[in-house]
Formats: sequence, structure tokens, C-alpha cells
Amino acid sequence: MTLLVIDLGSSSVRTLLFDDDARLIPDSICSRRHDFATNSAGMAQADAFQLRALVEACIDEALAHPAALAISAVGMATFAGNWLGLDDSGAACTPVFTYADTRGRSQIPALLEALGGDGEPCHQATGCLLHPAYLPAQYAYLQQFDPATERRIRRLSDIGAYLYRCWFGREMPMSLSVASWSGLLHTSQREWHWDYARLLVGENLGSKLPPLADFDTAQTGLADDYASRWTQLRDCPFFLALGDGAAANVGSGAIDGDRIALTVGTTSALRVVKNVEPVPEGLWRYLVSANMPLVGGATSEGGNVYQWVMEELLRGDESLEVLLLSREPDAHGLTVLPLLAGERAPGWQPNATGTIHGIGRHTSGLDLLQAHLEAVALRLSLIFDSLKADGAEVMAGGGALHSSPAWARMMAEALDSPIYLLAEAEITARGVALMMRRCLDGVPLTAHPPAIDRVIEPEPARARALRRARERQIDLYRRIYD
Repeated sequence: MTLLVIDLGSSSVRTLLFDDDARLIPDSICSRRHDFATNSAGMAQADAFQLRALVEACIDEALAHPAALAISAVGMATFAGNWLGLDDSGAACTPVFTYADTRGRSQIPALLEALGGDGEPCHQATGCLLHPAYLPAQYAYLQQFDPATERRIRRLSDIGAYLYRCWFGREMPMSLSVASWSGLLHTSQREWHWDYARLLVGENLGSKLPPLADFDTAQTGLADDYASRWTQLRDCPFFLALGDGAAANVGSGAIDGDRIALTVGTTSALRVVKNVEPVPEGLWRYLVSANMPLVGGATSEGGNVYQWVMEELLRGDESLEVLLLSREPDAHGLTVLPLLAGERAPGWQPNATGTIHGIGRHTSGLDLLQAHLEAVALRLSLIFDSLKADGAEVMAGGGALHSSPAWARMMAEALDSPIYLLAEAEITARGVALMMRRCLDGVPLTAHPPAIDRVIEPEPARARALRRARERQIDLYRRIYD
């Protein structure tokens, strides 16, 4: 048995093949890069036609692999927090709005006013806070500034359902997992929250929300063109898309309250699969599937901060990475808010920007790199403290931590907890494969635990130093945003 997984991330589109033990098949990764279209106003969009072409090119390439002859099912994970509009014919009539688009911040005051000045009931019902990362603010922005395009929309979709619509030639439901990232799903009822949709965006939106279904509502019957093009997939079930963070939890082995998943890629997140009532302040509640609530917090900072410092400030001087391992924590005298792409958890400030405080004549490039990496870790520690359960293990993955041993150590010390650095390089795609195996053959998600590379233990003195640095960071944040 071979499983084909489509991993549609924020910076690349990939297809991967897994065997029936959810192990990556050698030489089976096909990849194409892409970038969000951005501008200084906060736009962060993707092109649906480009993404479709890239995904299809990866599938074409994957089907040439010898193991592709035995493909039995297809699954997908997509960057979570995405939506687009479809016109009367089902074609995309808007770009793909992403979680990173902050232009909807101008709509937040009006949305809050519509809620009577109190957004907490909405937070508890939908699991999401009022923020430009979510559908209500983004759709309200589109209504105000591009009403002609908004009027063309007959149905909303996500990128995964859009691709399936193209391949199967019929309307596709949005998965509960992806819908839970929208800010309009009633997460306890597993249905759209029609009242909040009308209250926040108006009656017009209700008729455009798509049907919903769980991940295991597999689709079969490719349209003729694609059945001829992808003969190996003609009779395969295609499972609905999972949010990438939800899939990463499964791939990390963090499928219950005993394990917390830490993922540091382009952005970062800490998540735990358990039912928490009420949703903690500053955190969200999404869904992996109908019976797997996911509580946590995601930041807009992660590997993108490392990349920015290296490329824009240090001009690619990678020799500094080695020097970080010999540095004492907080040795730079700087206080950094690494909010280069705005803020999501834990503070959700819609107008947040990056801040560096304490620069002097003797501030070095090494100081700047260390301060920014520690700052990301300290922001994550705020989320961790809200999630922390006695004895819970932190399963850490993502390319950023594997490529920087110094940063991985900073994470353990900032969280003041051992972290289990995963040896699995493809935790998101692996999670999709595990979910498919459960649906296809009833294989428990615990049947194939992830391989552990090493355990990183925090040193108490270093952890205390970073906690003192966190107090400065909290104080700076309050001075700017309170």
C-alpha cells in the first residue's frame, strides 16, 4: 500500500509517498516553491491558479515513482487560515486570502462594536479571536474596498476544496479541520455559526458558506480529464484537507493531553489535542477532526525571523550560527518583540510590529541574531505556560529547529522543559498519512510513534536567565500596546 500526500505549505507545494507503516518512501518528494504576494499595506495572498498548476505538476512527477503503482489513497494538508471566492461557474474569482493578510485590521473596531464591545463569547463559541488573520475581518475588508469582486462570489471555498472541485468537477465540502481556522465555525456544534456570520459580516455571507464534512468524507470519481491523466488515482479515495497544524500534531505523536506539539517552521505554534473549557485567554480551539479538538496558539514569527535577520541584517553570515552555541543566554542586552508579520497568539494585537530596544554602538551581528531567536522562544513560552500540563512531553519538530541546534536549546530553556526533538523530517505529511491509515484500516494513531532524534534538557541557570529576559519583553510589550 502506498499513500500519496499533498502538502500545500506557505512557501512550497510538495507531494510525498508513504508506505503502509506511515514511513516516507525514499526519493519520493516532489517540490515546487511559491511565495505569497505581499505589500506594505499587509496584503498576503496566493494565486489559486498558480497553486493548482504547482500541485498538479508535483502529482504528475510523483506518479512516475515506482511506488506510485500501488497508491491506494490521497490526502492533503494545507496552510491553515485560507479561503477564496468562487463565481457562478465554480472558478476562482478572488485570490487566496491567507492567515498572514493583516489588511482586515481596519475592520476590527466595527466587528467588536457589532459584538457589543465584548468579543469573548465569540471567542468561546468559535475558538477564534477577532483578528485580521480570520475570515470575518478579511471578508469585511473585501466588502468595503472591493465590492465588485465581493458581488461576484457565489460560494466560499478553501484551497484544498477548490483543487478537488477542479479535479472531480463538482462542489466540494470544506473539512471541519480547515473550517475551524475560519473564525466562523461553532466548534462544539461542528457547524457554521450562522448568528455570528450574520452579525459580523451580514446576511450576504450566510448563503455563500460551503457545506461541511469531516476529514474522512473521502471523494472518488475523478473527472474524465484527470482520470485519464492520473490513471493510478482513478479509483482512489481523496480525503478532505487537514489544517497543517492539525496534521503536524498527529505526525508528532501529540494526539492527547500527555504530549504538546511544538512546531517551528516559517511560523511557530504550540498545540495539544484535548478538550479545554473555557478556551484559555489568548489561545484558540481548532479541530483535527470532529472528535479531536486542538487547543493552542500560533505565532506569525518563526523561521521567517531567522531568515530576515540573516538576509537583511547579517547578509547571510552563517558562521554566526556556530558561535551561538558558546554564548550565555541574554548576553546581548537587547529586548526584542519579533513581530515582523504582526501578532497572533498570545496578544492578538492587529497593529503589532517588530521592535528592537537597547541597541548601542557595540551591538554586534551576533547580538542581533541571538536576541531575535531568543525573542521568538520567549513568545512561545507565554503560550506554553497557558497549555502546560504536569508531566506533558514537548514533541518538537520543524526544519528551523533541526537546522539550528542553538535555537533548539534556546527553546528548551525558554520553555523550561525538556523537548523531544523529532527525527521525523515530514511531520505534517506524516500526520496526514496516519489519519488516512486510521480511516482506511482502523490502524490506531498510536501504532507508529515518531522517531526521536534527541532529548534536550534545559539548564536551570540558563532557563532562569531567559525568564528574566521574558519579563523585560513583557514590560516592553505592555509599554507599547497597553
